Amino acid sequence: MNRIVFRNARLIDPETATDDIGTLVVEEGIIAGREASGDQGGTTVIDCAGKCLAPGIVDIGAKVSEPGERHKESFKSAGLAAAAGGVTTMVTRPDTLPAIDTPEALEFVTRRANQAAPVHVRPMAALTKGRAGREMVEIGFLKDAGAAAFTDCDAVVTDNKVLSRCLTYARSLGVLVIGHPQDPGLSAGASATSGKFASLKGLPAVSPMAERLGLDRDLALIEMTGARYHADQITTARALARLERAKAAGLDVSAGVSIHHLTLNELDVGDYRTFFKVKPPLRSEDDRQACIAAVASGLIDIISSMHTPQDEESKRLPFEEAASGAVALETLLPAALRLYHSEQIDLPGLFRALSLNPSKRLGLASGRLAVGAPADLVLFDPDVPFVLDRFKLLSKSKNTPFDGARLQGRVLGTWVDGLRVFGGEGA
Repeated sequence: MNRIVFRNARLIDPETATDDIGTLVVEEGIIAGREASGDQGGTTVIDCAGKCLAPGIVDIGAKVSEPGERHKESFKSAGLAAAAGGVTTMVTRPDTLPAIDTPEALEFVTRRANQAAPVHVRPMAALTKGRAGREMVEIGFLKDAGAAAFTDCDAVVTDNKVLSRCLTYARSLGVLVIGHPQDPGLSAGASATSGKFASLKGLPAVSPMAERLGLDRDLALIEMTGARYHADQITTARALARLERAKAAGLDVSAGVSIHHLTLNELDVGDYRTFFKVKPPLRSEDDRQACIAAVASGLIDIISSMHTPQDEESKRLPFEEAASGAVALETLLPAALRLYHSEQIDLPGLFRALSLNPSKRLGLASGRLAVGAPADLVLFDPDVPFVLDRFKLLSKSKNTPFDGARLQGRVLGTWVDGLRVFGGEGA
C-alpha cells in the first residue's frame, strides 16, 4: 500500500481555519486521517520538522502558451514551475493561438497537459468563437469535453445581447463564466492607472472607474440571467462596494485578484521597468490595501497568479508598447507570504483564497486536509529568506517583477494525488 505519514507538521487547514502541529496520513493518494497507527509495510515517514503542510494551490487563470506560442511556455515547463511553486492544479486560460473554442482544441490541450505536466491541469474554454465577441461557442459540447469554465479573458464581450445569450445558455447548463471587469473603450491603449504619478511619467492611463463600469455591466446581466459568474480580477476600491452589494443580493458571483495587485503598486513602474506592466495596470497603494482587506474579510474569494509568460522581445520595448503580463507560478506563494509576514492575513486565510475557495468554485474535491480529500499537498517553510533570481525560474519566460526582490518562503515539497512531484527525499 502506498502510505505516507507526515509527522510533526504545522497543518494549515483553510476549511477549519486552524494552524496546529500534528500528523497527516495519506493512503493511496487520499488523505486518510490525522493519526498514524504504527508504521505499516510500504509506509514512507516524513518528518516535517515543524514546517507548514497545506493543501496544494489551485491557480485559476494561468496561461500556458500551447498551442501557438510554445516558445513562451509549454505544459511541461509550466507544470514544472507550478510544482516548484506548490501549485497542484492549474486552471488554464483559452487565450492561445488559436483560441480554445472547440471540443477538438480542448481535447488537444487536455491530452498535451496530461502527457507533459506533473500537476493537474483543468483547461478553460473561450466564451465566444475566436474570443471575438460575436458568436457563442458550443458550450454544451465543450462542457462535455471537460471545460472547467468559460471566458474570453481580457477580450471583453462588448455586445450585451451576445453576452446575455451566452450567460443564459451557461445558466441552463450550470457552467461558470469568468469575466474581465473592464470597460474596453476607456482602457484601450492604457499602460498605467490614471493619476498624478501616470501624468508625471507621461504614461497613457486608464481611470479605476473603467473597472467599476465593467463590473456594473456584468453584474446587471448576471442579475438578469441568473448565471454563475466569477470576476477574474478586482483591483480597485471603487469596485468592492458593487461586489459586496451583488453578494448581499444573493447573486451567484465570486471574485479574484492577482498576487501582483496585492503586493505591488503603481509606484513600482517608476523606472519604466516593463516587467511591472500587467493587465489591468498596477493600482494605487489605497487600492492595494483595500483589496488586501477584502481578501482577509472574504469579499474577494480567490488569489491567483494570472501567470502570463512573455518573451524578451515583447518586453524589451518602451513601456507603453511592451506586452502586458508576468510569470508567477513559482512566485505566487512567497509573494503571498508577504501578506502573512505583514500580519494582514493569517495562513489559514491565505490558503482559503489560494486553495479552498478556488476548489469550491470549480466543484473540485481539493483544497482541504479532510479525510477523503485528494492528497494534493505543499510543504513549505514560510520564514526562509532568499533573493529571487529570475534566471533560476523553471518557466521558459523569465518576465517577473520580483527579479532581485527579497522574499520569504520556500516550497520544500509538492505532492499530487500522493505522488511527490517536487522536492527531494525527506522534508
